[in-house]
Parts: sequence; structure tokens; C-alpha cells
Amino acid sequence: MIQPTRSNHLQARRREVLKSMGTHALAFSGVLSADLAFAQNTPASSSSWPHKAVRFIVPFVPGGTSDIVARTTANELTRLLPFPVVIDNKSGGGGVPAMQEVARSPADGHTLILGHVGSMAVNPLIFPHSGYDVNKDFTPITMLAKVPSLFVIHPDVPAKNFAEFVAYVKRNPGKLNYASAGNASAGHLAMEYLKLATGMFMTHIPYRGTGPALTDLLAGRTQAFSAGTPALLAHIRSGRLRAIATGTPKRLPSLPDVPTVAESGYKGFESVQWYGLMGPGNMPPELVKRIQEECARALKSTAIAERFASEDAVVGGGPSSEFASFIAQQQVLWKDVVSRANIRPD
Repeated sequence: MIQPTRSNHLQARRREVLKSMGTHALAFSGVLSADLAFAQNTPASSSSWPHKAVRFIVPFVPGGTSDIVARTTANELTRLLPFPVVIDNKSGGGGVPAMQEVARSPADGHTLILGHVGSMAVNPLIFPHSGYDVNKDFTPITMLAKVPSLFVIHPDVPAKNFAEFVAYVKRNPGKLNYASAGNASAGHLAMEYLKLATGMFMTHIPYRGTGPALTDLLAGRTQAFSAGTPALLAHIRSGRLRAIATGTPKRLPSLPDVPTVAESGYKGFESVQWYGLMGPGNMPPELVKRIQEECARALKSTAIAERFASEDAVVGGGPSSEFASFIAQQQVLWKDVVSRANIRPD
């Protein structure tokens, strides 16, 4: 698809040349037809997006909150757009390989990535030689969702609530292991932040994604974990995990009996997971706006609104500038946590 002015110009050129060339018109018309076909297949503006399938990279294995948010959004975008939005789980290396690939991709909106606290606020601190600059080589497009951070334990841990858990860990420093979806993942950061706030000590066991981490937690091979509500609610409701606190400022509608960390004696504590859509650096502003608007339309759908509401997630969809400002704030917050917790690469 091309702009009408370009198409009309080529068609007029073809008619004029055919009229003037007489017997040579047939042969030359093939050249002009190829010229026109090339132009018609060349994207010329944001109005032509997408002109093929969109690859949406998730830098984690399937099964976690990041994957749930991405797939829910991609499914709705696929319903709205003329071409599908295809999820590509590219895990490993703390998300650095996935980020490197997107940074090198054309800025045409057909290769996008899920940005989150680890990739955008923490990796720049622990992977200083990653080969890209998150603030220059990527374009924030829009926030997709903010998800409450829950703190859960295996039922075998002899603690019925958050206060008992803190006391138990302090009596047994180093005895408990906590799992995470990987180094610098949102859950890793939330648990380290909690350790700093409470003075607890637990050993960190990183996994390659929320799914594998949950498998060992449910089996009792690790004792504590933090993740977003989408990955944990079903296990909490079934009794296979015990929710002891949430990192949100207020209690969650879905878990009204679970206190916040802040109300449990640690004023000001707040930890939420967030997920947004990013593209390569230097994307044209009009293209960024087009994709943001399509995402906003998708996020307002009944399917997404109901799914996110059931898991206490806050729906995004705002402008690129708003998302960029939020990322900057998160970079300041987590720089302090990374430094104090001495978080390092695997």
C-alpha cells in the first residue's frame, strides 16, 4: 500500500509513455508495471503499518506474567489489525540477547519487544557492556499493564502471615531459599527490595522463567517467591501457595485479607511489576503514535479489560512520552536497590 500521490504519478507516467512509444509500448509496459508494483509494496507512512506480520518478542520463557500480558495483548491486536501479531519467546542472558536483536532491527514497527523493570531499569546497571543503550537504542511506545507484586510462600513454611514469616526468617538466616524468574527479573528485584526493607536474609535461586521457578516452589524445593498476580492467583486460591503480602500501596480486591508490606510496618514500601511495548530506536513519531493508538484500542476491549481486572492489573495504553517518563523514574528507584543489594549478573 502506498500514498495515493505516488501511485497516481506512476500510473500517469505509464499511460504517457505507452501512448508515445507505439509498437515498443508492450515491452516497456512491463518495466513500468514492475516499478509500480515495487512502489505499492513499499511502506511509505505510518498508515501502511502493518504491511506484514508483527513479531512481538518476549524475553522470557512462556508461562509467566510477562508472557500472559504479552499474549493477551497480541491476541487482541491480531483481531484488530490486518496482519497477525506473533509472540516470540526469546529467553536467556537476562534478556540481553533479545534486546540486542531488537536494537539492530529496522525501525518499521514490525519487530517489537516487551519492556519491563529488569530490561529497562536494571540490566543497564548489571550489564554495562551489553552493546546497546536502553535510552537511545529503543523507543518507548506505550505501557501495557502494571501488575501487583505478590509475596508468597510454600505452605510447609511455619508462618501464617507476613509478620510471622519475617520473624521466622530472622531466626533462621540463610535457611530459606527464594526463587525468581531469573537474575534482575521483577521478582528478584522485589524480593531483594523486601530483604533490604525488613533485614531478612534468604538465598536467591534464579531460574529461566516464572514457569520453572513455580514448578520447584510448588514442589517445596524453594520456600518463597514474588511474581505478578496473573501467575499466582490460581495457586493461592487452590491452597498450594500462601500469599503473605502485596507490594501495592493498598490491598487488592482479589485478595482483601492479604496485607500490604507498607501496612505491616514498612512504610513507603511499594513494588509493582510493569510491562510495556518497545521498538528499536529512532522510530518515526507518527509510527509510534499509530502503534500506541492501536494498543490503546486493544487494551479497551472487553476481553482484556475483564482479564486484567480479574487479576488486579492496571491497564495502560497511554502516550509514549508518559511511558518514557515512568521508565526514567524506575531507573532512579532501582539503581539504589541494585547498589545496596549488590545485584550482579548470573
